[in-house]
Amino acid sequence: MIQIKNAAQIAIMKEAGRITGEALCLAGEAVKAGISTKHLDDIIYNHIVKSGAKPSFLGYGGFPGSACISINDEVIHGIPSKKRILQDGDIVKIDVGAFYKGFHGDSANTFAVGNISDEAKRLIEATKTSFEKAIEVAMPGNRIGDIGNAVESYVKECGYSVVRQFVGHGIGKELHEDPSVPNYGTKGHGVKLYKGMAIAIEPMVNMGTAEVYVLPDGWTVKTKDGKLSAHYEHTNILTDDGVICTTRVN
Repeated sequence: MIQIKNAAQIAIMKEAGRITGEALCLAGEAVKAGISTKHLDDIIYNHIVKSGAKPSFLGYGGFPGSACISINDEVIHGIPSKKRILQDGDIVKIDVGAFYKGFHGDSANTFAVGNISDEAKRLIEATKTSFEKAIEVAMPGNRIGDIGNAVESYVKECGYSVVRQFVGHGIGKELHEDPSVPNYGTKGHGVKLYKGMAIAIEPMVNMGTAEVYVLPDGWTVKTKDGKLSAHYEHTNILTDDGVICTTRVN
């Protein structure tokens, strides 16, 4: 069931989003060769807790980290580890959630570690742009299919593919709420969008095949062909005057 947010709830979600976005930015600023993904996770945990919130992901379904940190052909849900050391040329996806006064924020970005290839740069940029294409059609009166179509159409134009096994989602009191928000779809189809809906739009874009698989750890998702993947996400609230990206802080 879709939960429409009122003005008071939206105000809290803005704060949850701000904390989430700040934590993600701080981790992104710390990305460099030679540091561990656990170090990034510690930065995220410390900021969220210092801000009076709780990491949404820590313990969620048994997940052991405060953030999902995924490298290169890892798409999402990478487990932070002291043993995972960033290398020059890597691309690292950091996905963060913060729970504040009963509501969640959720955001992700893909960061370059040192000098990355031109093809990796193009993938990251295309993923971010596909999100912006989605935002252009995320308005009351349109439908979920319009969002997915906007993402997939642009991604295909760039020669990439969108992951279909994992999708965006509604968000609020629960980290994952209705409706599902796929990165593919047909214009004019799917759930209708209403003022006050809060949705996490999160393109997951692969350089090669859309097919993915889950590692034996039960969490980490990788591309089936071993090619790079990028991820970009914001928590968004739909209004008559446009989208409020609660997790966008710069």
